[in-house]
Amino acid sequence: MARSAAERSTPHQPAAHQASAQQTTTQQRAIARAGGEAPLLSIGQVLARLTSEFPDVTPSKLRFLEERQLIFPSRTESGYRKFSQADVDRLRFVLKMQRDHYLPLKVIRGYLDDLDAGRDPELPGGSTIAGPSILSTERRYKRDELVREAGATPQLLNDAVSSSLVAAADVYGDDSLIVLRSLVELQKSGIEPRHLRGFRAAAERELGLIESALIPVARRKDASSRAKAGELAREIAGQLEIVRSSLIRSALSRLEP
Repeated sequence: MARSAAERSTPHQPAAHQASAQQTTTQQRAIARAGGEAPLLSIGQVLARLTSEFPDVTPSKLRFLEERQLIFPSRTESGYRKFSQADVDRLRFVLKMQRDHYLPLKVIRGYLDDLDAGRDPELPGGSTIAGPSILSTERRYKRDELVREAGATPQLLNDAVSSSLVAAADVYGDDSLIVLRSLVELQKSGIEPRHLRGFRAAAERELGLIESALIPVARRKDASSRAKAGELAREIAGQLEIVRSSLIRSALSRLEP
């Protein structure tokens, strides 16, 4: 059941998430605009702001997220959706958590519910994500910038690319930076990129499992089904990650004295 605006807004809630969680009426938004706030955005305008960072986002994806009560755009008297900047920030939050953490929507919604309630929640796996960092736009790095930021060497990046751990590119994103930093630390223990080639093969096998599971949904060509297929793929990937992490923890326990 959808929560009321009062339930989603608490005195202790962080301002950015409090604003983004409120589902105000069209009349309230009109009053806010008269008071000097930025004008509300249409779906097309929201997509124009987000597609460079999230190329797969579509109108059906936005409607799907609204159905799942992760975003709360207002409506005009004619029924058209309108988004405030806080709505766009919340949407970017959701999309980044899906893309960067492979979390299912029910987990993301629970995370946001906790933020709305003024708590400091942790994602599965124990990592805490502060609002401002996840809402910020992903940085892009040229090759030399990536090497410098990661504390790596050009040769380590070359090895990572040749081992299919980092995709060759003219510019790199935060994912590449995270991987390269991890490779720097692994190298200190004598683990080189060539030792990790099997990780790419394992990832391809997992992708094959996900694609097989999506066949019934993928056969439907409507936009809503495509959005559901993308969400289901992330849910399956998240569950596979849980299984893989559990197996590694179990194996590590055998190494303890």
